[in-house]
Amino acid sequence: MSASRIPKFLKPDDESFASERDAAPADDHVTSFVFNAHQSLNLAAQRERLPIRAYRDQILYCLENYQTLVLVGETGSGKSTQVPQYLYEFGWHTKGLIGITEPRRISAITLADRVATERGELSGETVGVSIRFISKCDPAQTKIKYMTEGILLREMLADPLLTQYAVIMVDEAHERSTLTDTALGLLKKIARKRANLKIIVSSATVDAELFRDFFNLKPKGGKDTAIILTVEGRMYPQEIFYLAEPCPDYVKETVNTVMKIHRSEPKGDVLAFLTGQEEVLRAVDLLKEHQDMSGKEDMQILPMYGTLPNSDQLKVFFTAPKGVRKVVLATNIAETSVTIPGIVYVIDCGFVKLKWYSADSTTDSLVVVPVSKAAAEQRAGRAGRIRSGKVYRLYTESAWEKLPQHTPPEMRRSDLCSTVLFLKALGIDNILRFTFPSAPPAKNLLACLETLYALEALDADGSLTSPVGYFLAEMSIPPMMAKMLYSAGEMGCSEEILIIIAMLQVQSVFSKPAGGQAAIRARIAKRNFEVAEGDLITLLNVYCAFVEAGRTKEFCGRNFLIYRNLKRAHEIKCQLTSTLERELNIPLRSCQGNVETICRCVVAGFFPYAAYLHHSGVYRTVRGNTELSIHPLSALYTEQQPQWVVFCELIHTTKLFMKDLTVIQQHWLTEIAPHYYHKVTVRDHI
Repeated sequence: MSASRIPKFLKPDDESFASERDAAPADDHVTSFVFNAHQSLNLAAQRERLPIRAYRDQILYCLENYQTLVLVGETGSGKSTQVPQYLYEFGWHTKGLIGITEPRRISAITLADRVATERGELSGETVGVSIRFISKCDPAQTKIKYMTEGILLREMLADPLLTQYAVIMVDEAHERSTLTDTALGLLKKIARKRANLKIIVSSATVDAELFRDFFNLKPKGGKDTAIILTVEGRMYPQEIFYLAEPCPDYVKETVNTVMKIHRSEPKGDVLAFLTGQEEVLRAVDLLKEHQDMSGKEDMQILPMYGTLPNSDQLKVFFTAPKGVRKVVLATNIAETSVTIPGIVYVIDCGFVKLKWYSADSTTDSLVVVPVSKAAAEQRAGRAGRIRSGKVYRLYTESAWEKLPQHTPPEMRRSDLCSTVLFLKALGIDNILRFTFPSAPPAKNLLACLETLYALEALDADGSLTSPVGYFLAEMSIPPMMAKMLYSAGEMGCSEEILIIIAMLQVQSVFSKPAGGQAAIRARIAKRNFEVAEGDLITLLNVYCAFVEAGRTKEFCGRNFLIYRNLKRAHEIKCQLTSTLERELNIPLRSCQGNVETICRCVVAGFFPYAAYLHHSGVYRTVRGNTELSIHPLSALYTEQQPQWVVFCELIHTTKLFMKDLTVIQQHWLTEIAPHYYHKVTVRDHI
């Protein structure tokens, strides 16, 4: 499409446009940080140098003539920050809000900040941001609103047609999370009802045709309603290196590769991809050991993962001191969602941690699987932004050829209970006929419907029950935790259950030193909190001790606890408490240390995840008869194994491990969930 053929534009507030002006209240908080190589220039000059600038007129032309624009371009080309500003400058904000959804909180926050800075404002004025529990918007001023996908879905509950929005931009759509696909499915339904709503689907990879066909609502013989526009970014060439032989431990190999780069390569920052928080922190510790042994402070070693506090995540964007090489060890959060400046060298471990749902056992497992070719290319794209870069893949070239082309969308490999609850709350009754960009397996949907029926959230007709179903749909936590919280109000232990739920929302609170005397002391400190009733009561003990000690870093240091995770758990607990007090009719009461009441309440939510100790010495699920083991980090990983437990999560590595266990009595299952377990069924498993 050439710029010379583009006609003079009509502005949305011209008479030629239908004048539907909607109020645009908003209540969220955001910031923005996208890298470009021209930081020495003023902001206006920087904007002109971004690759997206050459396509400004084409973008506006496409939006005038098509309802949906699929915008394809590399992360860092300026899509996320510039397109909303082009729309604002051209007057689209006079029709309603310009909304941009992001898959992660940090992306929303950094992007909103950047756009506000470019406009010479503070975040919360013209540019607002909304993420879970945080809102920074002015109902009168805010016209550009960054938010997480979950916030947009929540807004649909109050306003199903999103009448306050003129444009919705779904950013980073290629990540294909469950929330992304749910939002896209609902936006397609809204687009049929609201022809004046413009939709932009922003993607960094080759899913463009799928998105275009999905949103193409043209009648027979009519014109297309969706179009693809590709933005070409400026990239420097990259050299890609493979291992000659497979490595036995990719975390150690990552550390060794970082040290080789640091010793022998010219200046330039390093970005290494690992699969999860534990591996990232382990690699950080190993690198710091190397640095301590060398006696030099010439490396700035920074972790980057989703649950890291926002203030710590932002450190990776700042330039390292002169003469110091920045080394960022990240999960796949750095693959697409954020662009870290200064990266020249990328290390790809070749694996990614994915959630995988089993309809047979109705459980989610965290599985480490080989990365897809599309994801590996995306990782490699982080290098070569400022000059020619190098990519070190910690697998052989023959292994590269065997990798799958794409990562399966999360919708096809996830527990859909929260999604089904949300769609039911929106009034969508026939879930099996709902149009998703990639339809989930029917057996997964049916398993989730059965689970929700067992949790008494749905009735026999598949409709939301009152009050349980509506309570579960209202809470922004997994349905089983929400049912546990609902039951806590009846059992009189809601204070304790709120703490347990908050502790389950954060990563491990126990510090794990790399080795030596510190590791032994950490294990002894952990034993001081552990109890025979299991991991959830252990977490309750940790939180209570943390609060009694004044929530200090000193207490955490003495007891080898991770202060930032405990602080985050405390914030979540306070937020959930205010939600219960303000919006939901759940009494806040304490059971005064009655552990049996708390354990029975856990069963009320997690009874589908019950397991018993088989005579062969392994655990088996009560329904499904799947073989399980206790996770080595569990408080119950002892010689005296309990007969009956419920668990909150499974992790699949060498075998299926149960995490976050609670010891229960066999008869509680038939007492608390008689509709799910019958005595004859339980007896058959003994």
